[in-house]
Amino acid sequence: MAGPFPPFEPHGGGGPKISEIPLRMLVPNVITVLAICAGLSGIRLAFENRVEIAVVMVLIAAFLDAVDGRVARMLKASSKFGAQMDSLADIVNFGVAPALVLYAYLLDRAGALGWIAALLFAIACCLRLARFNVMLEDPDRPAWQNDYFVGVPAPAGAALVLLPVYIGFLGVAPDRTMALVACFYTVLIGFLMVSRLPVYSGKSSGSRVRREYVLPLILGLALYVLFLTSFTWLTLSVSTVAYLGFLMVSMRAYARRAAREEEEAASREA
Repeated sequence: MAGPFPPFEPHGGGGPKISEIPLRMLVPNVITVLAICAGLSGIRLAFENRVEIAVVMVLIAAFLDAVDGRVARMLKASSKFGAQMDSLADIVNFGVAPALVLYAYLLDRAGALGWIAALLFAIACCLRLARFNVMLEDPDRPAWQNDYFVGVPAPAGAALVLLPVYIGFLGVAPDRTMALVACFYTVLIGFLMVSRLPVYSGKSSGSRVRREYVLPLILGLALYVLFLTSFTWLTLSVSTVAYLGFLMVSMRAYARRAAREEEEAASREA
């Protein structure tokens, strides 16, 4: 007798039929669902004026949604179902949740302009994610460009756009003037997400670390976590500003690499 739910097919109707699904195939999907729950809970908490917990929930959602794909690859549990689910979850966690939390805390003081800024950020996130999915299928993209994102990645955009909230928690009054400045900043982050700005991803160097750098790296990460737990909002504010500065460094590195690749291509043709 057939059950009330259709059988789970991780690779779609045209994929291989599996009578029993390995548990590891479900782990990435469970992480994605938990990320959605965290993001939506953050929205609820923000409108209940529990903004600090709301921001933490949104950041947790962004973290979980950023790692579920890596967990899937590590467990060899990637599937078409999981990829589609992850794309839909990204819109909620990186676009809708940060925009609504920021609106509930600050942007609503700017009236209609605040709502427009929140909408534009959410739409920009959707466009950014759609372009990312399309570029994955581009066979003509040079291999070296895979080390760079096109535009600010959605997880980073979600963390960046909450900078006015971090500053508010440090003691700056969330008045109308700050709300108007935050509107401009929100639109700016949305623009950076849909722009052609090259952002270094670290994919080529992120999987291996030279032996002499292992201990300093561990100590540095431990120090950052300690600062994050002890001076949460100050650390997040400084991290956000540092990342914005990193974008300029990334753009210059990309330009130098592109020029070098053009020179090498010209020399080969000659």
